[in-house]
Amino acid sequence: MLRWMVAALALVAGHPVAAQDAATIVSREAALAQDAAEVARLRGIDPAAALILLRKQVASIAATDWIEGRYRDRLTGVAIEPDGAVSVLLTGNRPVADGEVRAGDLVVPVRFRIGAKSTRVELLDALNKHQAAIRAMLTRPPAIGVDARQGALLIQIGAADAAGDVAALRRRIVEMTGVPIRIATTGRPNLDLAGEVIGGSRLIGPDPVTGRRYYCTTGFVVTDGTQTGIVTAAHCPDQLDHIGPDRSITPTTFVGQWGWGFHDVQVNATPQAARPLFFADAARTQIRTVEGQRSRTATRVGDIVCHRGENSGYSCAEVMMVDFAPSGDLCGGPCLPTWVAVAGPGCRGGDSGGPVFLGGIAIGLLKGASYRPDRSCVFYYYMSLDYLPEGWRLLVAPPIVPPN
Repeated sequence: MLRWMVAALALVAGHPVAAQDAATIVSREAALAQDAAEVARLRGIDPAAALILLRKQVASIAATDWIEGRYRDRLTGVAIEPDGAVSVLLTGNRPVADGEVRAGDLVVPVRFRIGAKSTRVELLDALNKHQAAIRAMLTRPPAIGVDARQGALLIQIGAADAAGDVAALRRRIVEMTGVPIRIATTGRPNLDLAGEVIGGSRLIGPDPVTGRRYYCTTGFVVTDGTQTGIVTAAHCPDQLDHIGPDRSITPTTFVGQWGWGFHDVQVNATPQAARPLFFADAARTQIRTVEGQRSRTATRVGDIVCHRGENSGYSCAEVMMVDFAPSGDLCGGPCLPTWVAVAGPGCRGGDSGGPVFLGGIAIGLLKGASYRPDRSCVFYYYMSLDYLPEGWRLLVAPPIVPPN
């Protein structure tokens, strides 16, 4: 049985920052190849096959955008299967012929399934309408998300509630919401994770009450048009120093934090955050350039994303849910179903605020996670960069213009 562990922030003590060799900026192709190598390790497949999977993932985004528009009234969920195929679940019994996406030498199958009972819009409406009532039924507030593959609301309850009549609980929720319900047991809810200035680095700051020093991870470089800064998680300390691979310390200036409902983001300004760069590897010897941004609507269940945390290092894993509401009151009250949940095992305390990405595409900022009793990571969840604070935007490198 799983349990949630309290790991809001990671203490600095006992985690010395080691000096590193000079870092180098890697190319777009090298960045994606590095992620493919991690996927190959995770899945036990050949790196070349993993690279094809990631290329298929990128190539199918435009097609799934079209599918979501074309079948909006019937769409329950879109997911990426282990072979890279796009799986589309629709309501109703009217069949839709399978298809494929072609991009150069790639062929991505698109497979349609029918018979779902509720659309994604109906599932989200039920979640938003009945979240408070569902919470009131349980000892501890549950995490709730949309299971895009099964076409149901997935409710993750704690061990105390799992000891009761789960079947009766499910029937009550189905009757109340009118949508399919799945119930899983995860254990007790946890608190948030925590940890030239660039993303994927260490931040250290004092707790204003205890004075103890904690660390987080930088996300990406942002700008409001007049100044630049770095984003991290809002639950990190306000006053933060950036620690470089060479142990250099760069103070940052607290601008503001946004931590309600669908936000967990903080901006700390510094003129030293001037270029759209971030570390991806654990040792902080390879720098990636931010070449673009992926929205939450362009993220599918089954997609591979990667992240770097100051404590856990670098890892890649599958997206579990794109409409996820974390348990407890981690968002100044109940969280909205706007978070994206990603399978473990790569997360630890100190990772909060760290970058979620694929290749050179920026995707999100890590917020929190769930752990097993042996402290291994079950899953983590992140805030999409769609929700950067108003007036601030991601700093992106200009497109490369090929020579004539």
